[in-house]
Amino acid sequence: MKNLRKTLFQFYYAAERLITPGLRNAQFVYCELLKSKLSGESRWLDIGCGRRLFPEWMPYADEEQSILRAGMRAIFGIDPDQASLKGNSFVRYRVVGDSASLPFADASFDVLSANMVVEHVAEPSALLSEAFRVLTPNGIFIFHTPNALSYATALSYLIPERLKPSLIKFFENRKEEDVFPTLYRMNTPRAVKKFTGEAGFRILELRRVESSAQSVMLGPIVILELLWIRLLRLATFKNLRSNLIVVLEKPKTFGKA
Repeated sequence: MKNLRKTLFQFYYAAERLITPGLRNAQFVYCELLKSKLSGESRWLDIGCGRRLFPEWMPYADEEQSILRAGMRAIFGIDPDQASLKGNSFVRYRVVGDSASLPFADASFDVLSANMVVEHVAEPSALLSEAFRVLTPNGIFIFHTPNALSYATALSYLIPERLKPSLIKFFENRKEEDVFPTLYRMNTPRAVKKFTGEAGFRILELRRVESSAQSVMLGPIVILELLWIRLLRLATFKNLRSNLIVVLEKPKTFGKA
């Protein structure tokens, strides 16, 4: 399987360069944007931090984490899965808890982040209310999540939950214990605007971003996905791109944004 995976990825990268030059995984876009919002004085909470802030497959992920850590005032992480938290060597202050009831005082953090977490949240209003409460005025909440309007998410609705862990392991090489149920309650641009506006946030950025193809393990079929990704580069189809990266700000005045 290891040799097969290597061969398929070699084929994929060659096709990617030809069909969608410059294509990058959305994780890199999120990482760069998050770094731009942090400073040495930031008090930072990562919601749903799990074992690490970025996927293990990311090249130079450890280097990226060391850059993020350098000079940071305080880095906190919260996750409901205690086993995952134990394996997180990056976040110094780790708390077992729920995003709908953050165990922190008002105005505790300058920056909140959530990487591939929002799609699992049952009550977006509760998450946003708590995020708003624990942020300082002009504080930033940045999150990265799948777009429910994308082809990949649409297909996932057709797959029974009991089959998803095995399929994700095959396609993404992720451990089954790291796969959680997805709800997609705040995973369209429209839903993001609705929920965040009700919570009082101001939207600074709402990016619809492309990402790497998901069907690498299907060999030549990935060419069809790459052609679709290329089509989605047209502004007309931007709402169908695979991922959303959202930057929210808590206004100094607490009226609705």
